[in-house]
Amino acid sequence: MAQKNEAPALIASLLITAGLLGGGVWWWMQRTSNPPGQGENSAASSQGNSTQGNSTQGNSTQETGSQSTTEPGTATTTPNPTNLRSFSDVPDVPEGLFNYGGSTTWAPVRGEVDPEIRSAWSRFQLRYTDPVTGTPGSSAGIRMLLSNQLAFAQSSRPLASEEYQEAQQRGFTLREVPVAIEGIAVSVHPDSAVTGLTLEQIKGIYTGRITNWSEVGGSNGPITPYSRRLEDGGTVDFFVENVLEGEALGSTVQFLVNTTTAIRQLSENPGGIYYASAPEIVGQCTIKPIALGRRPDELITPYQVPLIPPDQCPAQRNQLNVEAFRSGDYPLTRRMFVIIKQDGQLEQQAGEAYANLLLTLQGQESLRRAGFVPLR
Repeated sequence: MAQKNEAPALIASLLITAGLLGGGVWWWMQRTSNPPGQGENSAASSQGNSTQGNSTQGNSTQETGSQSTTEPGTATTTPNPTNLRSFSDVPDVPEGLFNYGGSTTWAPVRGEVDPEIRSAWSRFQLRYTDPVTGTPGSSAGIRMLLSNQLAFAQSSRPLASEEYQEAQQRGFTLREVPVAIEGIAVSVHPDSAVTGLTLEQIKGIYTGRITNWSEVGGSNGPITPYSRRLEDGGTVDFFVENVLEGEALGSTVQFLVNTTTAIRQLSENPGGIYYASAPEIVGQCTIKPIALGRRPDELITPYQVPLIPPDQCPAQRNQLNVEAFRSGDYPLTRRMFVIIKQDGQLEQQAGEAYANLLLTLQGQESLRRAGFVPLR
């Protein structure tokens, strides 16, 4: 009897043992077919690799905003924005109200492009912010970014080494993302006989060595060179470095607070001359943009010929010579940058999203309509 009673228990024990062995075989087969780093583990592995790559971003400037953050301190690789068609295709656009500011050269972008961004991403709210003291400009915008007053900055010049250093001292890095090309135009009074100047002649005027229009093919009369102030940076820095070749502006230069004031002064002074962003100058009715060149036989207009006379403006306006800017035949062009503070915070995500939006096909076309040369 005892042996009969033990038989069911023995059978149950054998069944349990077989089940455990079968489960172990199944587990081993799944383990070998899905090694660590794949399947459910791949997301964690991918995230770790992305974060590691993002930690080195601040050591070099990049051509596109290909990295963004989905949450503060968490990086993820997003598609190259130059491969995206529309604003709505851009991933990781954050929600919130973000202050931005900087270069006055960007004013046409703020008027033309930013409303389109708001239409596509209504919860990505952008608010342009002027400095509390001083005038707006690239330098002011970068200073405000460094002092945590802005989420990102718009600049018409690359970052300076001292700005990189200050960022590092504050515990983060800065990154510049180029998004367009811009021309610098020189303009005179509409009645001026001068239609073009070489860069050497402009240098002579702004350093004070040339003081009369008769010295450069114009009528006899004193030259009044106008300029934005040195502390405004951006266009002034570019002009001093590339046209004056580092020489100081001469004592005859009159400094004005902004381009609007300069255009008004220039329209009233037959001896005046002024330089600024081409989109701010070329379409104006009360002043005359002139051709520039490195040599007298290489003068290129910043506008599409023929020149529209003032009496036909504003019904018709001069249009930018975009092809000359793009090809480099026009001698004064530069790149425009979005400046991003890389600290792993939500503001970094906002700056990267803004740069990515501008680099889409729709963004580049919007920049073209605003008067700038697309990069793609």
